[in-house]
Amino acid sequence: MLKSFIVIALFLSSAAAQAQAQTPAAPPPADVKPGSINCEECPYPYPSSYLPLTLYGQDVRIAYMDVAPSAASNGHTVVLLHGNNFAGFYFGGPIDVLRKEGFRVVVPDQIGYGRSSKPIIPYNFHDMARNTRAILQHLNIPRVMVVGHSMGGMLATRFATQYPDMVERLVLYNPIGLTDPRFDRPWDSTDEGYKRALGATFQSIRASLMRYVTHNPAAWTPEFEKYARIRYSWTLSADWPRLAMVQTLIGQVQYLDPVVYDWAHIKAPTLVFGGAEDSLPGSPALFKERMQFIANTIPNGKAKLHLIPGLGHVPHMEAPEKTYPPLVAFLKEGLAGQ
Repeated sequence: MLKSFIVIALFLSSAAAQAQAQTPAAPPPADVKPGSINCEECPYPYPSSYLPLTLYGQDVRIAYMDVAPSAASNGHTVVLLHGNNFAGFYFGGPIDVLRKEGFRVVVPDQIGYGRSSKPIIPYNFHDMARNTRAILQHLNIPRVMVVGHSMGGMLATRFATQYPDMVERLVLYNPIGLTDPRFDRPWDSTDEGYKRALGATFQSIRASLMRYVTHNPAAWTPEFEKYARIRYSWTLSADWPRLAMVQTLIGQVQYLDPVVYDWAHIKAPTLVFGGAEDSLPGSPALFKERMQFIANTIPNGKAKLHLIPGLGHVPHMEAPEKTYPPLVAFLKEGLAGQ
């Protein structure tokens, strides 16, 4: 399962250990300065807007990018939902590709991530889905195509089952949460997890991201390295203890709020999609098996499976030329007859 880089289970996972064994340990980069936990220095591809919300009695704001099409508008909007080790900043490539096809693109930073607020609250996918809907209502967008990557795939599943009338098409892109973890291991202590989180290092952060390329360490690109440096900069901030607690709480969401029981209730046409060599569930073989299970579980023949050989957990960062054509083709199928 994809967990926050600060959760020790990830740091010591077999995939992380394998990645570390294949690549010499990198020393902490001396040129990285303390970074804002609200990602003020993060290189976002487009400007962020903010929507005020009240959650659990706290006034917060959720950040999002709202990007207009660069070609003639096709009248449809795509929502991109980010993974757990990222925020909206890693979606620059997908945004540009979709804009050129006439799509409006909305990219939230979920609460607890990126430029959004970092409150200490009980995080769950129901709230994340509701907050995403609040952005769309604020923008007067009644229906969307939803693409959820990694943990965003879990959120996309929940959004599609909570608000089925809003979802035209759904893409579950290298999702995590492929099994219910509650029956594989006992609950971990939040306090102990928090203590471990505070000890995050550049090496542990880098190893967590390197799990995405265990199938091919040569696929580690400068872009991956850039995101490792960004995440490391947060640990140097005076506000790191707050973010460490937020990351600890978010890291528990996949355990507390599984979506494996949601798949049978998805109504939208769905593409179960991604790199075939994703090892996050334990092995690429298990990943392929569970992706096929998702496609088979979504009812009424509305799901199809498309896995790209040779690619891992973040295909658009590893081989965009192989990733975008099938994704765009599926979304454009939804334009027929419009």
